[in-house]
Amino acid sequence: QVQLVESGGGLVQAGGSLRLSCAASGRTFRSYAMGWFRQAPGKEREFVAAISRSGGSTYYADSVKGRFTISRDNAKNTVYLQMNSLKPEDTAVYYCAANLKGTAQAMGITLNDYWGQGTQVTVSS
Repeated sequence: QVQLVESGGGLVQAGGSLRLSCAASGRTFRSYAMGWFRQAPGKEREFVAAISRSGGSTYYADSVKGRFTISRDNAKNTVYLQMNSLKPEDTAVYYCAANLKGTAQAMGITLNDYWGQGTQVTVSS
């Protein structure tokens, strides 16, 4: 069992930056591929980024490529999402997810095992 707790959301002006964190409980964090997703009002949840268990491979949605960076610190059981050059269309609730058996590359199209409660990101124009 893994519990995920996101933090770092808030209100920022367009062009600004935020860094989200997702802290995981348990001693098996390095066994999980980790990802970030988001859901805007009235829209379906969408994939944002994912990172492999070692941190050596990362994957991004086209809409955030070049602006967002996913990273992880296995010693701290934490995955991060650095978001730069934020746009109003990035406004959403951001969720982190963990996948035990699947690959990070597939996190956007597969069922993931655990989800956090989400953190709100609001980008004003």
